[in-house]
Formats: sequence, C-alpha cells, structure tokens
Amino acid sequence: MDNRDEVRDFLASRRAKITPAQAGLTAYGANRRVPGLRREEVAMLAGVSSDYYVRLERGNLAGASEEILEAIAGALQLDEAERQHLFDLARAAGSRPARARRRHAPSVPTSVQVMLDAMTGAPAAVRNDRLDILATNALGRALYAPLFTGPSARDGLPANHARFAFLDPAAHDFWVDWDKAANDTVGVLRTVAGKAPHDKDLHDLVGELSTRSEEFRSRWARHDVHQHRGGAKQINHPVVGRLDLMYDMLPIAQAPGLSMLVYTAAPGTPSADALQVLASWAATAVATA
Repeated sequence: MDNRDEVRDFLASRRAKITPAQAGLTAYGANRRVPGLRREEVAMLAGVSSDYYVRLERGNLAGASEEILEAIAGALQLDEAERQHLFDLARAAGSRPARARRRHAPSVPTSVQVMLDAMTGAPAAVRNDRLDILATNALGRALYAPLFTGPSARDGLPANHARFAFLDPAAHDFWVDWDKAANDTVGVLRTVAGKAPHDKDLHDLVGELSTRSEEFRSRWARHDVHQHRGGAKQINHPVVGRLDLMYDMLPIAQAPGLSMLVYTAAPGTPSADALQVLASWAATAVATA
C-alpha cells in the first residue's frame, strides 16, 4: 500500500463528505464541481496556504507538524478514529520507505490463555490486528462456531472475522446487522493499514478480499476507519438464537498487536440465559467429541 496514495485518497474522501454549509461557509454558485469542500476551502479553514494543502493532499505528509495535522483534522471535522488515522499516515510518511514484509506474529502468552480458560461465564477470544482469532475460551469458541467452519478453516488458515464477513454466506445470518459488521470490519483493517503499511500479511488479506468480494472492494474504496474498543453486538447464533451482547476490546500489554475481545450479557436478560445454554451446549460438544 503506497503511503502517498493512501494519504491522497483519505484526505480527498474526507473533504468530499463535508458540505460548505456543514463547514460554516457560504457556497457561491450553483454548479460546484466537487461534492464537498474545495481544496482552497479546506486550506482556509485550516489556516494554511492553498499550495501547501494541495501538496499535503497529493500525499506529501512528511514533515507536517502536529499543529498542522490538528488544523487539517479540525477543518475536515475528523472524528477520533479518522484523526488518529491521519497521524498514523503522517508517521508512515516520515519513515524510511520499505518493501512489504511479514511482521513477526506475536504468540498468545500462556498467562492470557490461562485467563481465558478461567472465564467460564463470558465468551472471550484473542485476535490480532488482522482479525485472526488466535485463542478462545470454551464459550468463545462456541459463540464463534460458524467462524471455525468457514472459508479460513477450509483453507487451513486461522478463523478470521474479515474472511467470514465477506466470503461466507453464513455471516449474513450470524450478524443481525451484517452491514454494520461489514463496515466496522473494513474500518478496522483500514486503521491497521495506516499503522503498518508494509505488512505483507495484511496486503495479502486485503488483496484476497478485494479480488473475491465486491462488497469488500466497494467498502475499502471509501477509506473509512474504525476503532473497535467496545459497544453492543447482536448475533443470531445457530444454536441458541438471538443474542444481544455488550463487548469490550482489551489490548494485551505483553503482546502488542493482540487484543482480548470479551462479550457479556446484562444479568437477568434472555441473552444471559442463552449464554448459559450455549455453555452447556459447548460442554456437551466437548464431552462427545
């Protein structure tokens, strides 16, 4: 992934999303040739020269100060995820060019697996920033059962959220709001691409999904980013039915690049009861395996 192209397309896509009215500007003339702000309008809002902003949007973020980046972020009304992505792209622009390479894959620490196994009432899984599932507890594997029988498993690869979402028809039934799950998945991968533009494994994953899925390809072209930290998730589980869950994403300090995803259900709800049923089903499946 070429950093200059990523910068150009990201800034242009954010500029296109903001109308003059949203920016507090008066739009003169009925025939604007751009869907959002013009480059000179962004430059004015950011307090930089038009020539300098044009240079930035052409992909030359190297040397841009933190103050300039903050001003651009403000002019484009970037949210926190988008702002962080802009700073990640700037850091990548300032680093020495490198060819795509495979990053050392961090392993799941033994202490983390012990922690997972001790969590019996909440589904939990450890995944890397490419969305491979590297470890689970028993309830987490039961919750994600469809992911472990999907395209990744058939290809001998780790279960992967993105491959499941875009290459397995079962994903449309599994996620109650598949469209949101798909958008969030692509946004997470876009965020990772800004931090690690030379990651060969990420290149391969994006290339595979772009080739095999129009749904992925169209979303990837939007340059939307997403930080997956916590929230609500609705799942149609093939064994226990509808689950309305809360989730939190917890970074693993001793293994940078890995995070623990923990699901919980509000006590006394049908989803909490369903998790207990799922735990019993998982225990029975293990006993009869």
